[in-house]
Amino acid sequence: MSRPEPLFPLFAALETLDGVGAKTAQAFAALDVTRPKDLLFLLPSGGVDRSRRASLRDVVPPAVLTVEVEVGAHQPARRKGGPYRVQVRDAQADWMLVFFHARADYLQKLLPTGQRRLVSGRVEFFDGMAQMVHPDHVLRPDEAGDLPQWEPVYPLTAGVTQRVVQKAVASALARTPDLPDWIDPALKTREGWPDWRAALVQAHAPGTAPSPGDPARQRLAYDEFFAHQLTLSLARARMRRGKGQSSRGTGALQDKVLKSLPYLPTGAQSRAVAEIAADMGSGQRMNRLLQGDVGAGKTLVAFLALLVAVEAGGQGVLMAPTEILARQHLESLAPLAAAAGVRVEILTGRDKGAERAAKLADLAAGRIHILLGTHAVFQKDVDFADLRLAVIDEQHRFGVAQRMELGAKGQAADVLVMTATPIPRSLALASYGDMDVSVLDEKPAGRKPIRTAVLPVARLDEVVGHLRKAVAEGRQAYWVCPLVEESEVVDLASAVERFQHLRAALGEGRVGLVHGQMPPAEKDAAMADFQAGRTQVLVATTVIEVGVNVPAATIMVIERAETFGLAQLHQLRGRVGRGEAESTCLMLYQPPLTEGGERRLKVIRETEDGFRIAEEDLALRGAGDLIGTAQSGLPRFRIADMERQSALMATAQMDARALLTLDPDLTGPRGRAARLLLWLLDQDRAIRLLSVG
Repeated sequence: MSRPEPLFPLFAALETLDGVGAKTAQAFAALDVTRPKDLLFLLPSGGVDRSRRASLRDVVPPAVLTVEVEVGAHQPARRKGGPYRVQVRDAQADWMLVFFHARADYLQKLLPTGQRRLVSGRVEFFDGMAQMVHPDHVLRPDEAGDLPQWEPVYPLTAGVTQRVVQKAVASALARTPDLPDWIDPALKTREGWPDWRAALVQAHAPGTAPSPGDPARQRLAYDEFFAHQLTLSLARARMRRGKGQSSRGTGALQDKVLKSLPYLPTGAQSRAVAEIAADMGSGQRMNRLLQGDVGAGKTLVAFLALLVAVEAGGQGVLMAPTEILARQHLESLAPLAAAAGVRVEILTGRDKGAERAAKLADLAAGRIHILLGTHAVFQKDVDFADLRLAVIDEQHRFGVAQRMELGAKGQAADVLVMTATPIPRSLALASYGDMDVSVLDEKPAGRKPIRTAVLPVARLDEVVGHLRKAVAEGRQAYWVCPLVEESEVVDLASAVERFQHLRAALGEGRVGLVHGQMPPAEKDAAMADFQAGRTQVLVATTVIEVGVNVPAATIMVIERAETFGLAQLHQLRGRVGRGEAESTCLMLYQPPLTEGGERRLKVIRETEDGFRIAEEDLALRGAGDLIGTAQSGLPRFRIADMERQSALMATAQMDARALLTLDPDLTGPRGRAARLLLWLLDQDRAIRLLSVG
């Protein structure tokens, strides 16, 4: 889709702007400014009050002062680079302008003795004398109108000054056309928002300190949310427009599994299965996110969904990010598969030769109903007879392209994405807005709360003593450390060092070690020993954060807990409390705690509600830190703030969906205006979707 003509001046080279040469244009790149239109969205981060005063006596130095003065005598510097002073008098007081490394001829011309000038800059006392060093502005009285009462202050980088940015922004604004509006007129009137170009002009020259609540900034933030939500809604619409297969289950295999269970599924599980089954039977491709807290029962929901595919005569695949998790899924699903009478197999990078060839042949012939695996299931020689459903566990570990590649293994296979990390509503809207969402917000009956205690590391020997007693009683425990090996640079606990210490304290053969740098076979062997009860304590890094399931483990020790994020602490704690016995989580910290560290430990001690913890995590760390933008596909907004403006984003989502319902190809008046916004905000994915739509 070619770029619209009204936007040509905004997509020209930066060097076409006033005051921008090749070198400056290169420096601007550090601010993500490569074209004139990027400057429109580089809003001031603050400002300077340049309102006129009658005299120095109207302010309390140090302060910014803007005042008209009569220029007095010049006192040139006595040594090279020394202070060059110019006496000035305002309506009530005498004081000095001071310059360093200045040329006398330039200053004589700028400040002729006996003439009046408007000066503006920071005034302060030095040796009892008021002085303004290097005024920001020196203007003739007839130029005073050029100085705004509130001067914007922009983010800077090496090689770019405030003057350069201000001049370049003014030049970019001068070439900005009035565009037709893409916002719903009723919404715009209700909110009192200005037109797009007027909003830009106001945002760059606010007249007072910039605030997120300013109508101009609100409108521009809304534009960002709207463009992003339009992109996600277009992706969702295109996916649905592409015909899927209707996979209608009979319920026969699901009934067999449910009858084999010693408990009833929760209401949330039943609701999620019904939502997934309805999507699969609709004839349009499913693109659904299943999110639930630790221990909410996502695996059962996923397996029942896979059985819908099998009941409909097709196959399913469940992909996990690591081999440990894939094998754990096999172990937990094997009895359910036996109850249903379906064949489940696992395919990982470890499968070689004749064994792998036999599995691939059975898969291609439809003799394997459900395949479990790692990224190995992406490989070109992996063919399904009739893939109907692809389930992806822990979505944030996989890119969007991988997800779509897996879905492409079948004829428009349905896609179900699972995450055990509860996502704050604003982030779910931003990063998964193209997906329908099922939420598991209930815990299975009988789950006992986990007792959580916070202790200083000085009590480590006491903790080891309690652990020795627990091990003697036959209990199992995790001990999590932040580092793999001891570091001279960072003062944190090392898993290798703690393993050696606990092995000496508890006895040979009782302690295992697992971390991400171990060869996969060693890691799996250590996990298998712990799962089988051959070792009773597993020392680990956060490699065990997600999905590891050992119901007999009832103790979790997290060393230097203050260094972990809230979501990590919640996930780690969720590794215990999976069996009948009461469980304990001990968090060891190194005093003194930072304010953030103290708040994180307080929150984790007070609640097990993953959704509350996720919201607290967002408040503490901000959206950018919470989920790495590169991993999650999370948008990088320049003006909008997901954390503080989630209601605005929700409104944008509704507006985007409403517009696409009325105008799916964006060819009507508002739709064509929205296309301009997509170009302006670099929504390349939407532009591609529209060009092939």
